[in-house]
Amino acid sequence: MKLLFERSKPGRRAALVPPCDVPEVPFDASMLRGAAPRLPEIAEVDLGRHYTELMKQTHGVNDGFYPLGSCTMKYNPRVDEEAAALPGFTDIHPLQPVSTVQGCLGVMHDIDLALREVCGMDATTLQPAAGAHGEYTGLLLIRAWLQDRGETGRDKIIVPDTAHGTNPASATMAGFTVISIDSNEDGGVDLDALREAVGPDTAGLMLTNPNTLGLFDPNILEITRIVHEAGGLCYYDGANLNAVMGRVRPGDMGFDCVHINLHKTFATPHGGGGPGSGPVLCKEFLARYLPGPLVVEQDGAYAFETPAKSIGQVRGFYGNFLVVVRALTYIRTIGGDGMPLTSANAVLNANYLLHKLRDRYAVPFPDSCMHEFVMDIGPLKDKTGASAMDVAKRMLDFGVHPPTMYFPLIVHEALMVEPTETESRETLDGFVDMMETILAEAEEDGARLHDAPFDCAIGRPDEVTAARKPHLRYDFEA
Repeated sequence: MKLLFERSKPGRRAALVPPCDVPEVPFDASMLRGAAPRLPEIAEVDLGRHYTELMKQTHGVNDGFYPLGSCTMKYNPRVDEEAAALPGFTDIHPLQPVSTVQGCLGVMHDIDLALREVCGMDATTLQPAAGAHGEYTGLLLIRAWLQDRGETGRDKIIVPDTAHGTNPASATMAGFTVISIDSNEDGGVDLDALREAVGPDTAGLMLTNPNTLGLFDPNILEITRIVHEAGGLCYYDGANLNAVMGRVRPGDMGFDCVHINLHKTFATPHGGGGPGSGPVLCKEFLARYLPGPLVVEQDGAYAFETPAKSIGQVRGFYGNFLVVVRALTYIRTIGGDGMPLTSANAVLNANYLLHKLRDRYAVPFPDSCMHEFVMDIGPLKDKTGASAMDVAKRMLDFGVHPPTMYFPLIVHEALMVEPTETESRETLDGFVDMMETILAEAEEDGARLHDAPFDCAIGRPDEVTAARKPHLRYDFEA
């Protein structure tokens, strides 16, 4: 399709600017451009058709199945969007007097209490703008606690090999050295490796449970005990909380700090560069270091308060507020009874697919899973030449977004499937049928799948060059 610049014709417009109704204020010449920007000039009808065409080439949860493992791309109730669009939430400004935004502060206060109950924690900051931002914030809390105790020699963060890729990056950014430990044969943390890794230089452990293999570690209490006895703290990556919410709490597993991806578990659309939110919760002994200001209740009203030893703000103002509105609406809608039902359905759907596919595709851990599971396309590749990339690209022809590819790294030809709780049995059965069709195609002629997808607007772009040398500017003709 043509770019906007290619559709541009001199003199065409898509909007009428009304006459200025306030006094004009001239700018100093030093602040003005030397030449007008070369913006596309487009008629309204052409502009509308351009974005409609783009929309038709974009896949989202409203278009079809989106089983993107670890990222929880689920359908979210429209009521959450309607609540976030209410003028009382959208027409405010963060610098308004606190007395004029009591309702909004009430939303922040209520979700604070709700998330504490879900996670088994004592305090919350809503500032972090995403999951990785939450990880970084939580690690700064741990670092502040260690420095306060004079334990600056504790500079090692232990990260299992099944961790999310952001975990070691966040730990490094927070000033720690990362120590990776291997998984055991069951896909969980190797306790002997953990015991060997901890010591007087241990600052803490970063772990998500269930992990990226979709497995709940049965040794979780022993894991956190080992780290605590070594003098370190335990950080819970809450990206997979949708598998256990309402059933088990990170705080009860022995974790001291946790972030939650509101944009995964609690209803905000995820992906596409949209808004995220990664609130950080902690136990009482870490609360004094939280980023401020926090919403507190004083004399029958809401106010802001900054903890005594706050690490300082990690984001402007108070976080992505409308994400919080969506999340609280979701929590209030499903209620306390709905949370365990939601997580149970997520686990049920994943196990349904696992048991349907494990005899057709290689599955490293085939007995059961939580909210997601990992298929290994390696044996199929060895037999037919069709790789995980080939299988994933072929899915596009069926209107299905591919699962996460080549992650976790310990499964070299991985496809990580997360069906989420919102998909019907009919959708899951359709996915199974598609996977069986692709398998039959690979067994008949695996080389043919190297050219998939066959029916999409774009086939196989050079993704490496696109990532490393992106062409971001339009080249105007002379």
